[in-house]
Amino acid sequence: MTRWQRAVLAAAVTLAAPLGVRAQAANVPVLDSIEVVGQRRLPPSQILAMSGLAAGQTVTYRDLQRAIRALYASGQFADVRMSQGAVDGRALLRIEVVEHRLLRSWSVQGVEAFSERAVRGRIRLRESRPYDPVEAYRAVAAIDSLYRQGGYYLTTVHVIQDTVLDGQLEVTFAIDEGRKVAISQVILEGNVAVPDDDVVGSMKTSPEGFWWFQKGQYDEREVERDLRERIPNFYAERGYVDLRIVRDTLVVAEGTGKATLVVTVEEGPRYAVGRFEIMGNRRFSSEQLEAYYPFGDQRRGFLGFGGTRDGPAVFDEARWRDATGSLSTLYANNGYLYARVEPMMNRRVADDGAHVVDLRWQIQEGVPATIRRIDIAGNSVTHEDVIRRATFPLVPGDIFRQDALIRAYQNVTNLGFFEQPVAIPDVQPANQEGDVDLIFRVEERRTGNINFGASVGQGTGVGGFIGLDEPNVMGRGKRVAVQWQFGSNISDINVTYSDPAIRGGLISGSLNLHSTRLRYTIADLGRIRTRGGSTQLGFPLFGARYTRLFTSYTLEQSTLDSPSLSSVFVCENCTLSQAAVSVNRDTRIELPFPTGGALHEVRIAHAGGPLGGTGNFQRATFEGRWYAPLAQFGGNAPGSSPLKVVLGLTSKAGFVWGDPGPHFRQLFSLGGTQFGVPLRGYDEFSVTPRGFDPQATGFRANTVDAFGRAYFTATGELGLRVSQALYLAAFYDAGNVWNRPAQFNPTRLFRGAGLGVSVVSPLGPLGLDYAYGFDRTDADGNPTPGWKFHFKLGNFF
Repeated sequence: MTRWQRAVLAAAVTLAAPLGVRAQAANVPVLDSIEVVGQRRLPPSQILAMSGLAAGQTVTYRDLQRAIRALYASGQFADVRMSQGAVDGRALLRIEVVEHRLLRSWSVQGVEAFSERAVRGRIRLRESRPYDPVEAYRAVAAIDSLYRQGGYYLTTVHVIQDTVLDGQLEVTFAIDEGRKVAISQVILEGNVAVPDDDVVGSMKTSPEGFWWFQKGQYDEREVERDLRERIPNFYAERGYVDLRIVRDTLVVAEGTGKATLVVTVEEGPRYAVGRFEIMGNRRFSSEQLEAYYPFGDQRRGFLGFGGTRDGPAVFDEARWRDATGSLSTLYANNGYLYARVEPMMNRRVADDGAHVVDLRWQIQEGVPATIRRIDIAGNSVTHEDVIRRATFPLVPGDIFRQDALIRAYQNVTNLGFFEQPVAIPDVQPANQEGDVDLIFRVEERRTGNINFGASVGQGTGVGGFIGLDEPNVMGRGKRVAVQWQFGSNISDINVTYSDPAIRGGLISGSLNLHSTRLRYTIADLGRIRTRGGSTQLGFPLFGARYTRLFTSYTLEQSTLDSPSLSSVFVCENCTLSQAAVSVNRDTRIELPFPTGGALHEVRIAHAGGPLGGTGNFQRATFEGRWYAPLAQFGGNAPGSSPLKVVLGLTSKAGFVWGDPGPHFRQLFSLGGTQFGVPLRGYDEFSVTPRGFDPQATGFRANTVDAFGRAYFTATGELGLRVSQALYLAAFYDAGNVWNRPAQFNPTRLFRGAGLGVSVVSPLGPLGLDYAYGFDRTDADGNPTPGWKFHFKLGNFF
């Protein structure tokens, strides 16, 4: 019984007593006066107003009930009592109250395991208001719940009240966190078929152990997921789909913080796969859909070896669920947006007593969805036609395909004109025929920028750069970039204009003009002055969206003054006149650090001969990059940016035929990261057609012998894409360079491996690599493998 209920009962008993005063016909007393006592802060008139009672009114039990409830609800009183009496034949009502003291302030003490803000967020007390002990105890319970979720089962919370001036209170929540509970062991009960260690291994909650990472950390939310998801899924993958978690108990040893988690299970029977059928399919034949059935091949073992086909397959609910998802994706990718694939499971006992589960895909195909229209929303700068070109292969009037929608979303994201992440496109029903409208919502971001920063490299020493870059001129997707790199050893002015869709068509073009002066500090390459430009046109190849044919022409004039190269490469106002054709297919996503897709490029160029200029040669290069996502951490919500683990493979090769004349930069050099073809773990120019050159450090490199006419490199990379500005990787490089294309032999390669980090910083791109060169030797040819640090700052990658 609550306080106000007890007060009502007492008042009702008093009211029922004989009063001997005047009353109405129904013997309901009329109050002549009301007295309020016990108050200190509130005037009697305000208390009477809160109660709703007034002299001269008839008073019933329900009136007293409402009055007491109203007074308690005001939060001003710790106790309310009502009593009635008679003086000289007049009915009197006495209201006796005990007021709550005002809360001057409150605080928390002893918080270390959590942020103080998190703990204070559990407390609902309001300062300068009457102090409510009930609300304080609710706060204690909320704080205790927070700590228990974090594994602190020994935490105690004390409420300390201090009286200050004018009877106000200062309240302190003193927290003794105690030791965090550590799981010393997990005990499984009821399991017969599956060993304890296997079940515990499927749990996030694991006992503490010898190694530093085996902390035995207890997290109530993770335990809940273990019991509701991980253990049942683990059993379901092994055919035990009737598993039940009977109970779980956490036994905490007082004072030690050690705990034992006891989990009791009922495994149930193990199910094998029985009959299978497909019903409701019309778009695809049963034979086509059976290719998605996960239990058709009963082989077990690694990569299909070491398994058997004998006996029925054990039912794996995870494989069945994944196969159903793949079948749904098949329909979605072929326009059946509203198709439903219902996985049916029928448990039964076979004639031989074995438990089997009959499986069925019940399919409701519906009608294929057609794209009625594609709307663009939120673009205030970028013209709509620029975004619509990116949304291809989605076309109004075409059948809706889920994979095409994903690709279109990636294309819009890769434009780089909008805030990241771009919102997931809306797919809305358009009419009763099943057509859909697609809405791409974007938010513009500032694209043009003035950039400046520093560059440090072994090739040209310390320098800087300043430039203007606008990749979305007038919202048309055209790019203008002007950059000046400067320093004691470098002066490079570069102007570039590119248009991805000339006059709104499918032809792209670019124009580049440059004037460069370089003085190399490495290998005594000397001075090089170059002036010229290049132009390029791109065409879709056979109507393909991601494959383009490029034609280009380069005309530049150079002067070389090099002590180490002048014996072979003499260049005084020599001219390079080169025409090239290339085929490029690029399906990479989430640039600048791709997480999927591939890049393939073949380029063939001819210089000299009928084109004029110095030299007469042909040059061919080949490049392939492949990326595949391996894992993802967090960011499951649409539009989020999760951490992604990526496997990347890169392969490059190049060949030069004919007479390059003085154009040594058209040849290939290998090693380092600054000049020529990178090979980490080795110095610049150290990998030569004659083998490894141990003297190729600093100014001692024999650069005349370092250039070859054929090369090959390959890189395997395991990367972690943290964001669009940070990428971590472990890599393995291999490569070599040869004097002539006829000597090309990719089975004899120099190897390197290491770790790297790439950052897009305010000062420009920053690259750090620490690599181990396996095939380095000394002057006598003895193996001397070792580490090499590579550092780049500026516009170099």
